[in-house]
Amino acid sequence: MKPLPSFTHGFLFLGLLGITACKKPALQQAPPPIVTFIETKKTDVERSTVFVGQLDSPQNVEIRARVESFLDKVAFTEGEEVKKGDLLFMLDEKPYLKKIASAKGDLAAAQAALTRSNIDVPRLTSLVSEGAAPQRDLDNAIASQSSNKAKVASAEAALEAAQLELSYCEIHAPLSGRIGAKQASVGSLVGKGEPTLLATISQVDPMWFDCSISEVDFIRADKVARKAGYKLGQLPLTLILPDGSESESPGKWVFKDRVVDPTTATIRARAEFANPTGVLRPGMFARVRVSLPSRKGNILVPDRALTELQGKEFLWILQSDNTVKQRMVNVAETRIGSNVMVLSGVEAGEKVIVEGIQKVRDGSKVTPKPFAPPGPDSQPPSASKPPGKPKTDQNIDQNAEKDKAGSSATESAPAAEQPTP
Repeated sequence: MKPLPSFTHGFLFLGLLGITACKKPALQQAPPPIVTFIETKKTDVERSTVFVGQLDSPQNVEIRARVESFLDKVAFTEGEEVKKGDLLFMLDEKPYLKKIASAKGDLAAAQAALTRSNIDVPRLTSLVSEGAAPQRDLDNAIASQSSNKAKVASAEAALEAAQLELSYCEIHAPLSGRIGAKQASVGSLVGKGEPTLLATISQVDPMWFDCSISEVDFIRADKVARKAGYKLGQLPLTLILPDGSESESPGKWVFKDRVVDPTTATIRARAEFANPTGVLRPGMFARVRVSLPSRKGNILVPDRALTELQGKEFLWILQSDNTVKQRMVNVAETRIGSNVMVLSGVEAGEKVIVEGIQKVRDGSKVTPKPFAPPGPDSQPPSASKPPGKPKTDQNIDQNAEKDKAGSSATESAPAAEQPTP
């Protein structure tokens, strides 16, 4: 038998390869991507606006030496609280004791002269009536009596002035408060030429919070309050200290200026806070949060669920058949912690994709899992502006007219109801 040609072997080899290839299993289709979702619900959002300002005392009283003398004693501890009437300083009294002694001598001499005049006038009156003395003598006696009365009054006034100057040598606290550093040392000559500043006392309870409110924020906050049946001055105030802690004592507005400063477009305002512990000090910078009436029935979603395209914002909605659909929504500019308020486009009970949105497209199938938010410690305590936008100390909602609430405020939702990424 003739051997097969070599090209015949080649065809057989290729045929076997084809058969082998046909026996390989087909490629499996990738499973739907895993995404996480939340089910939306209506949430009451508490709103507030924050103003930055500075603390001041209702009374800052300068303690000055009213008479010239040497400082003998400092009777207080610098920086401590003092009570009204407490002795603060003692000045050398000796010069004023001498003045009092001299004034008493002058008064005694004037009183003696007046006593003599009081005797002479009746006696001369009788003599003149009998023709035993000339009228001129009586006239002189009456004039001398009047002069001596004036001298007595002058001497009494001089004595009172000397006693008053002596009283100024003891300087007492005119009010209760915290006293600052002494401005003069023992042995210093004070009060020469003009009253010398010795120390300053500041009233510490209550304390004032002074701030400037922009005219826009003032109008918006006032509208929110009036819509809820309040006046702006009736809304609760919370003082936030520089370390972020809050004062335990609520405050109240005590002053709002009658005019707007045309150079800054702001209104000066003042709030008052109790300070029983004395932790608040004049000059301290702080913030005041004005609690506005809460908004009812709002839908919040994590801001990471939002996608933006050509200036419009969208959410991915999970359908009942586990497909997703992209939907354009209208959201408020102000963030609620890490969440955003949806004004329109989503109803309560719908499911919104939070994580995995980069894996989906409109109409695609997904494998949904409930979104597990982090613990409450990771949630910001109050509303803030979205990233990339300027921060303000008076966080007023810029979507007041957009959501037809007629209001503007920083907003925050209760942690138990708020979906937090």
